[in-house]
Amino acid sequence: MASLINPVHSPTRTSQFSSLYLSSKKISPSFALLKVRSLSFRASGLAFSPLPEAVKPLPAVGFSGKGLKFSGWSQQLRRRGSVELLPVAKAAAADADGAEIEIADGYGKPTKSFSEKFPFLITGFFFFMWYLLNVIFNILNKKVYNYFPYPYFVSVIHLLVGVVYCLVSWSVGLPKRAPIDKEQLALLTPVAFCHALGHVMSNVSFAAVAVSFTHTIKALEPFFNASASQFVLGHHIPLSLWLSLAPVVIGVSMASLTELSFNWLGFGSAMISNIAFTYRSIYSKKAMTGMDSTNVYAYISIIALLVCIPPAILIEGPQLLQYGFKDAIAKVGLYKFVSDLFWIGMFYHLYNQLATNTLERVAPLTHAVGNVLKRVFVIGFSIVVFGNKISTQTGIGTAIAIAGVAIYSLIKANLEEQKRKAAAVSAS
Repeated sequence: MASLINPVHSPTRTSQFSSLYLSSKKISPSFALLKVRSLSFRASGLAFSPLPEAVKPLPAVGFSGKGLKFSGWSQQLRRRGSVELLPVAKAAAADADGAEIEIADGYGKPTKSFSEKFPFLITGFFFFMWYLLNVIFNILNKKVYNYFPYPYFVSVIHLLVGVVYCLVSWSVGLPKRAPIDKEQLALLTPVAFCHALGHVMSNVSFAAVAVSFTHTIKALEPFFNASASQFVLGHHIPLSLWLSLAPVVIGVSMASLTELSFNWLGFGSAMISNIAFTYRSIYSKKAMTGMDSTNVYAYISIIALLVCIPPAILIEGPQLLQYGFKDAIAKVGLYKFVSDLFWIGMFYHLYNQLATNTLERVAPLTHAVGNVLKRVFVIGFSIVVFGNKISTQTGIGTAIAIAGVAIYSLIKANLEEQKRKAAAVSAS
């Protein structure tokens, strides 16, 4: 039962009531019963006194969520003048869904949800799921290549499962599909082409060399981004950013010289992937269509799938039909082969979606740190799971490269934050 904290006063003109009775029943999720103990109106306000047992209680008062809604008292309150809405002191109650609310000054105010009380826990959970799904994808993806070394076809499967997922989501309205016109399609096509090229080349590298080495090479992506911004877009890159990239280049070079799984196919395809993803970010800035990120990614995935199918057929089609599928089924069985292809596609789509959801919740600085830690997680887990032997120089070079990426990301995030604050000050 809600307990009154302060005396309740309600101004009147000359009205006098014999009594009001307050019930002792508990407040339900959407309904509270108030019984009247006693009310004797004075010139200054309302005072309570015991009620004789013979007096019957007045009808209950119902309220929900917002303000008090008087149902049974309307006639009694109109006898000798108007009485203002009686304020109610703070009390604990619950809304229709069972969530606790706070009643103050006649209004029900929902208390904060768990996510509002502990936002850092929710954000931490998003980061954990993003890393977990990324690690699972990389490990399962590499295991598939151990018995089915066809990265072009596997890339198609990644995108195909993601596209089916998006189509099903659209069909149930989660999210609602955004319409697209020819102009938007023309803007998204270059982005999708670069996405397809970068994705396929990453998989070619994963199939050719160790997962840890591919991610070490892909640590050079900030270098390519800075170069494209400076020499393609004409943006000025501060000297501090260029200096922070020096450890990245040195570290990757050291790791590449003594990498036991090194081959030029794996190295070259990872470098092409870096370039493709760099241009994807450039074209993405030009393709601001006004859609939400989920719809944009869905359309990019559809276009990228159409781009990836022809090379997969031309390059790997004959081998797949001749012995590729037969060998894979003979090694692991049809069920495991099909399920592995399905799950790598699902994990690929989900980790990308979780990455977007996670990065939307945090500041640029946290974003930068999160990306670096993700790469560290993937490299570490891949070495442990696959038992890849790395030389001392490769380990040192990888650590230097990751440290350089961290420094670069922190400096860039700070610069972006300063620009944002300066723009906000000038706008105000």
